[in-house]
Amino acid sequence: MKRLLTIVIILALVSGMAMAEDLIKLSLDDAASIGTTIQTDSEVKTEGQSSVRITTKHSTTVCLGEVIGLNVEDARLLYTAKVKSDLDGVAFLEMWVHVGGGQYFSRGMTDPIKGKSDWMSIQTPFMFQKGQNPDVVILNLVINGKGTVWIDDVVLSKAALK
Repeated sequence: MKRLLTIVIILALVSGMAMAEDLIKLSLDDAASIGTTIQTDSEVKTEGQSSVRITTKHSTTVCLGEVIGLNVEDARLLYTAKVKSDLDGVAFLEMWVHVGGGQYFSRGMTDPIKGKSDWMSIQTPFMFQKGQNPDVVILNLVINGKGTVWIDDVVLSKAALK
């Protein structure tokens, strides 16, 4: 009886999967269909030889880098960047920190860039207590909206806790 019940349940699951209906199929034959492009821009920059220009048709998160081996115990980690925008929406910095087996984030929601703006510096901090050191720090740019954002002069710095 138990075996028969198991077979009935398996058949019900399999037949349920067979009844799935495709709603849409995204073609990825052309990367332009994704709606986000990331390019080097040697004309628009604040330092060095170029900036990164991100143009998107949809909200997106772009990972700019991953840092390991930091010694920031009992300190404040500050992620800053210079950004410029021509955006229908807002953009801000986001930092993911892996520490002590957990994942935590800091978002610069109080310091976003929006609309059409010239270069400005934005930031997001993360505080580490004594005994805390990150395994990995991931630096992102989050764009909520559509348009273009340029990013340049990305800096990760350490300051004492006050």
